[in-house]
Amino acid sequence: MSASLASGPPPHLPTHPPTTALRQRLAELRGPTVAPQPLDARALAALAANPGCRRRALLDGAGVNKAVLANALGSPSGFGQSQFAFMRGNAFEAKVKADGGAELLRLLAPDRPEDAAVSTPDLSAAGPEGRAARTALALREATESDGWTFLDHPMLALEVAGSPVYLEPDAVVVAPDGRWTVIEIKSFPMIDAAADAAKVGAAARQSAVYVLALERVAARTTGASVHDRVLLVCPKDFSNLPTASVVDVRKQLSVTRRQLTRLTRIEEIAETLPEGTTFDPGLPKEELKEAVEQVEAAYAPECLAACELAFHCRGRSREAGAVETLGRSVRGELGGLRTVDAVLAAARGVAGDPDDPTVAALRRAAALRSEALGGAAC
Repeated sequence: MSASLASGPPPHLPTHPPTTALRQRLAELRGPTVAPQPLDARALAALAANPGCRRRALLDGAGVNKAVLANALGSPSGFGQSQFAFMRGNAFEAKVKADGGAELLRLLAPDRPEDAAVSTPDLSAAGPEGRAARTALALREATESDGWTFLDHPMLALEVAGSPVYLEPDAVVVAPDGRWTVIEIKSFPMIDAAADAAKVGAAARQSAVYVLALERVAARTTGASVHDRVLLVCPKDFSNLPTASVVDVRKQLSVTRRQLTRLTRIEEIAETLPEGTTFDPGLPKEELKEAVEQVEAAYAPECLAACELAFHCRGRSREAGAVETLGRSVRGELGGLRTVDAVLAAARGVAGDPDDPTVAALRRAAALRSEALGGAAC
């Protein structure tokens, strides 16, 4: 397992807290009686995967519960984990963290002497800000020591689009040489040492967010380095025994860092909204739809696996006949043709510049289709 030394804070991620005025504005957007929904690493990874979606950036930054909002709009998301899966995941995590993380350390460093001391600092503090500060202090103290340190559910801070986000990885281990490793525990199985590729990919994107947040702390800690490979711990085959795999997150880390810098600052989006705009789920459905439509979305089919508002945005995209409903790759191939009707008109030869390569390709494809179907028009 190799490590990459953090040489400085992630670029273009500011460290100043949001102003009181912005906090008040975001509270108005949520609704006067609605508690904020905190961002987690999974949501942040999904946000980074679609940085052009101003709607998600604002709703997540304001702490709007998108699942509740989707229900109020009449387009429930179907997101969430069953109670059984939730309980099973918690039981598995407790099992692998028992005895001060002894099993995790065995999986991470099988050559470590069994009698080697392990420090498990208390990370409790008041509020997420206090817990993040306590975690940073514990990481610095662990790096200065010459032993192993196991941090259970540390709290990390990262600023995204001008708003602070607090993240809680399953665990972080500090080695005697000052290396920090993120531990991600999942309840999906590894069968014959392999797990579902889509689930591993999602875990890698989530872990990359933790690594990015850790880099900020490491940049202020002498001798600290952060692994760009994380330890993914899952049940082995069909048992409840833990097994582990090292996952390289360098690609996900690079993409996440780049995408987060592209996010428009939340206050800039909020300033474009009419005074009094709110996403309070208690509003009548039509008023709520009007408020949501005030913020531009960037729908793509991939949103269905990552955003609670995807069904609502897909419906609106289909109503508008937007080519984005066909996928980002298709959208990229169609150039300036933005609607399905415009694409069909260009293919039929009733619209579009015949010298445009995209239009020419569409007409050629339509001719081939017509020939194959015996003259049937598209």
